[in-house]
Amino acid sequence: MAYDEKLAGRIRKALAGRRRLTERKMFGGMAFMLRGNMCCGVLDDELILRLTPEHAEKALKKPHTRPFDMTGRPMKGFVVVTPRGHKSPAALRKWVEQAARFARSLPAK
Repeated sequence: MAYDEKLAGRIRKALAGRRRLTERKMFGGMAFMLRGNMCCGVLDDELILRLTPEHAEKALKKPHTRPFDMTGRPMKGFVVVTPRGHKSPAALRKWVEQAARFARSLPAK
């Protein structure tokens, strides 16, 4: 699988300036890691978020989202946002910031 380089660039911009930001190929796409913990990523043209279970539940009630499921069992706390849901810079920043807050709350690896 490939991933949308333009979306990856937009995420890089939204995460710019954060300490201990790295990138890793994961799930056939690109994952953005903060302090060694996955924050968000890109798979095809979709945004993948790692959120608290409570935030994930709320996010899944919003338009253009669904559970992240690669194996027939959705991954708890992971949400997919389709292109329509992250089209505007403000929407993308909002999603990415939510995922970054969660990643920063985890112990560094």
